[in-house]
Amino acid sequence: MTVTSAREYQPLATPPATFGAGGAEPYATALLGASNVLYLHGIRSAEGSGAAPMNAARWSADADATDLSLLVGASGPVLDIGCGPGRMVRAAMDVGLSAVGVDVSATAVRIAVAAGLTVLNRSVFAPVPLEGEWKTLLLVDGNIGIGGDPRALMARCAALLAAGGALVIEVSGDPDHDLSYEGTLEDAEGRRSEPFPWAEIGANALRPHAAAAGLRTVQEWRVSGRSFVRFERE
Repeated sequence: MTVTSAREYQPLATPPATFGAGGAEPYATALLGASNVLYLHGIRSAEGSGAAPMNAARWSADADATDLSLLVGASGPVLDIGCGPGRMVRAAMDVGLSAVGVDVSATAVRIAVAAGLTVLNRSVFAPVPLEGEWKTLLLVDGNIGIGGDPRALMARCAALLAAGGALVIEVSGDPDHDLSYEGTLEDAEGRRSEPFPWAEIGANALRPHAAAAGLRTVQEWRVSGRSFVRFERE
C-alpha cells in the first residue's frame, strides 16, 4: 500500500499534551521495557479515573484471539488510531489487509517502523493520508479517550471513513460510564507524565456522539472482559 497525502503534514507549533508524554515519560519508558505497569490517574476531578492498571507489555505483544476477532469481516485499508508499537497494524496485515497506524509517541513509532510497519508520527486530528477513504478504523485499548472529547473524536473518525466504512471502538465495561478529565500517567517507579486530556465512555453514552457524526451502531459485544462497539458511516 502506498501512503500519500494531498496535503503535506505540518506539525502543530505547540502540540497539545498527549497520553503519557512529558514529565518523566512513563509511556515511552514502559514501551522500552523498563516498567510494564502503568496507572492512569484523574486529576482536578471529583470522580477521578475508573481505569484499571495497564500492562504495557500487552501493547508490544502479538495480537491475541480477542484482538484478531475485531478484524473478522473487516475491509482494508485499515487505520489504527493510537496504534502504539503496532500490534493491531501487524494483526491486520497478517490477515491480508493493508494497514497503517498513527500515534503521537515518537518512541512507539520508532518501534513499529523498526518492525517493518507503516506507522505515522502524528495526531489523528492532524492531516492523515486517504482522508475519507479508510474502510476500517480501530480505536482500541482505551483510545476513545484521545483528546478528552469523544464527540470531537467521533466526528473526526467519520470524516476519515469511506461511505459504509466501519469504526470499531473498545469502550468502558459500564455502558453508561461517561467521564472526561485531565489525567496523568504513572509507572510502578513513580515516574509521572505531564497532565493530558482524556476520556472514558461506555456504549450507551457514546451512541449519541456517533449519531451526531453520522455513524450508526451495527454491533455491541463483550468478550474476555473487554467491551466493543462497531459503527458504520451512513
